Amino acid sequence: MEETNKSTQELAIEGQKYLEDTIESAFQFLSSMNDELCNPHFWSTSSSPPNGHHHAPNNGDATSSDTTHQSETGGGALDEARIRHRSSVAALRSVINAIPNSRKAKAYDNDPMSTDELDAEKLEERASELRKELEDKNKYLKLLIDQLRELITDISTWQSPVAV
Repeated sequence: MEETNKSTQELAIEGQKYLEDTIESAFQFLSSMNDELCNPHFWSTSSSPPNGHHHAPNNGDATSSDTTHQSETGGGALDEARIRHRSSVAALRSVINAIPNSRKAKAYDNDPMSTDELDAEKLEERASELRKELEDKNKYLKLLIDQLRELITDISTWQSPVAV
């Protein structure tokens, strides 16, 4: 499985598929456990034969002997369901573990362009803020210069000789 070449969205879709499979296999596993636990061979009150195996009465058909054999060996359906559930959980874990790697790869692959664009946008915002600040300071400086001119004019009129 090549998760590193897949996007996060592709991994999410694949993960959703594995999650659904995991839920289905868990249900199958629980159903198989229920079938095994409800199997009358496990709950037989008679003493077990010397070889330790419980034998169901054989109706003469192949299914009863197959069921007896499966219950003696631990249940084929239960083992199959358990194996299927474990493999689907493992597949789901691998996809979940691949998502952070996909994001890191995306950061290296796609973000230089995005980072440059973000940096340029931030710099433009900062430049705009600085222009506004400069404009405000220039207005204040102009006001101070005008006040200084008025002060100089006032001082010069005080020092000028009075004509009588």
